[in-house]
Amino acid sequence: ESVPGQKVGIKLKFVKPMASTATCALTLAGAPTGSSVTWSMDGNHNFIGKAFGMFMDMDKMLGTDIEKGLAQLKTVAEEAAKIAAATPVNGKKQ
Repeated sequence: ESVPGQKVGIKLKFVKPMASTATCALTLAGAPTGSSVTWSMDGNHNFIGKAFGMFMDMDKMLGTDIEKGLAQLKTVAEEAAKIAAATPVNGKKQ
């Protein structure tokens, strides 16, 4: 799912330690001058999945990957802003 300048949604499939599927979204606020990014995840779990979630540290399991993804997103956004600022529009730099 994609809404330009607002949201990117993905389906995330987990294989280990147990199979499940979640819907994730990166939601942007404050564009175009600066953005706040919210990363959310939602999914349905059976009883065992819910019990697993209560005892496992999901931040420990996913936090590093989420932080890495957000850092990469920041790098791409900053590079795109530099390119946009250096690209003439109607003969003028932005």
